This record gives sequence, structure tokens and C-alpha cells, in this order.
Amino acid sequence: MHKDRIEKNVSTDATSPMGLFERYLSLWIALCIAAGVGLGVALPNLFETVAGIEYASVNLVVAVFIWVMIYPMMVNVDFASLKDVGKKPKGLCITLVVNWLIKPFTMAALGIFFFEYVFAGLVDPQTAKEYIAGMILLGVAPCTAMVFVWSQLVRGDANYTLVQVSINDIIMVFAFAPIAAFLLGVTNIVVPWETLLLSVVLYVVIPLAAGYMTRKMLDGSDSHERISSFTARVKPFSMMGLLATVVLLFGFQAQTILGKPMVIVLIAIPLLIQSYGIFVVAYGWGYLWRVPFTTAAPAALIGTSNFFELAVAVAISLFGLNSGAALATVVGVLVEVPVMLSLVAFANRTRQHFA
Repeated sequence: MHKDRIEKNVSTDATSPMGLFERYLSLWIALCIAAGVGLGVALPNLFETVAGIEYASVNLVVAVFIWVMIYPMMVNVDFASLKDVGKKPKGLCITLVVNWLIKPFTMAALGIFFFEYVFAGLVDPQTAKEYIAGMILLGVAPCTAMVFVWSQLVRGDANYTLVQVSINDIIMVFAFAPIAAFLLGVTNIVVPWETLLLSVVLYVVIPLAAGYMTRKMLDGSDSHERISSFTARVKPFSMMGLLATVVLLFGFQAQTILGKPMVIVLIAIPLLIQSYGIFVVAYGWGYLWRVPFTTAAPAALIGTSNFFELAVAVAISLFGLNSGAALATVVGVLVEVPVMLSLVAFANRTRQHFA
């Protein structure tokens, strides 16, 4: 009986690592969307004032919220794990190919297909280009933080997930700006390179460097307990930054949303197709390549999810707080959590089919 109780507790812990906030993240975001729209209508002058607080095309209020969100995630990036890069190369290969050679281009293709053809009569051409731009930015930003949650939910190899995230973040420093600029150029959107590079420095390089320095100070004796304790303490601030950003963005977009409520649905359709399609590619590849489930499932989930915090920040810097690009990236936040939870459930139901 005692043994059964232990096994039950282990199983529960392994399959339910998300707290109350993460489990109902879609609900909190939906409530923040409603609050943002309501405040945007009731207090338009306040949001105009906040929109004007910017420097070098970067809104300083939103920048603070974004940094608060990203910094705790970067503390989890362990550069020491790179020494294990040669171990189990198949899972890493799947992650990198999907994230950098497939996902950005399929997202751009879906955006163009839907907003230049399927939805052409429903959205004006300029706004359609901004929606496409926002989706491209989502597609070029591989997930950093929630990846650890998805990996835990499928009882994946935590150390290997850390290797994948660390390498992805290093590649992102160099590849995000060129790929984003190329794809935005393909859609005939003129992007100032200096603004794009500044965004990468502000929202990837600086938080990554700060996370590295923090990790070095906390982990001098190679004990991860201090790091875990620190990230647990700052995590609530990270979530508060996310929700505050959502309120601001939807406050700025309030008039557009009330005037065109179907726009959220239109943006969500290609994002849903992209998410499920990418998962099928990565998960199927892992199965056919006979990759163990504890590596294949996290690899597929990493490829499917997005670093939406970075996408939101860059969309604001490039196109403005009131832009369709900023709105598209926030819709990505709303869509991602329920989609990822459904994919986690599917992966757990099919784990017995893997080697």
C-alpha cells in the first residue's frame, strides 16, 4: 500500500508540473484581453500617453515588462550544458532543422496564403501585411521558457531539453535578425535593419548576458538549488509582466478590435494550422528516426511553441504599439497554451509507440 502511494505521488508530480497560473494561462490572458479592451475604450488618453513614452522606436514601458518576462527564463540557460551537444544528436537535429529551416518559412507561407488570398476581401492590404509580419516574427522566435514546462509534462529528458534550449538561444542571437529581415522583405515590408538589430540586442543579447552573470553568481559551487530558488522568487514578476503587456497591447488596439472582432479569429486560423502542422512534422520525424520518446516529444514541442515575448517586443519596435503586427503576436499568446496542452496530451497517449 505504501509503495502504491509513492508511485501515485511520483506519477502525479511527473504529469502535473504546472502551477495554477500556468494551467489556466489562456484564461488569464483572455481576462487581460477583455480588461485591455475595456480600459482602452474608457481611458484612451492614458494609452496615448503610454504610447508616447519611447526612445529609438522602443516603447520604454513595454520594454520594462518584456525584460521582466524574459530575464528569469535566461537564468535557466546553462552554457555548461553545451559540452553535451554531441550526445543524442538526433533530437537536437530535429529541433534545429524544424526551428530554423522549416518553421519560419511555413509560417510566412501560411500568412501570405491566408491574408493575401483566402482573407483578401476581409482585410485591407496594408493591415494584412502587418498581420503577416507579426506571424513571421512568431515563426522566427523559437520558445525558451515554457519549453521546460512542456518537457516536464511529457516526462522528457530535462538535461537534454536544457541543451536544446541553450543552443537555440545562441543561434537566435545570430539568426533571428537575418531570417526575419529576409522573410519580411519577401512580403514587401520595408524593415529598418538598425531597429531589428537593436531589438535583438535589447531582448535577446542583454537578457541572455544578464541571465548568464546571475547564474554564475548563484551557481558558483555547481549547485542548482540557489538558481531554482531564485527563479521561483522572480517567476511571479515574469507572469505579471506578461499579463501587463497583454493589457497594454489590447488597450492600444481596443478601437480596432471592437470595430473588427473577427480579426482575432482570422489571425488564429493560420497560427493553429502552423502549430499542429509543425508538431506532426517533428513528432513524426522522431518516430520514423527511432528517437526515444523522452527526446522526441520535447524536440517536437520545442519546435511547435514560440518565444512570443520576443516576437511581441520586436513587433512593437518595428511597427508600433497600435500595429496589426503587434496584435498578431499577442493572438499567438492566446492560441499557444491550449494548443500546446492538447499536443502534450496526444504525446502522452502515444508514447508507447516509440522505441
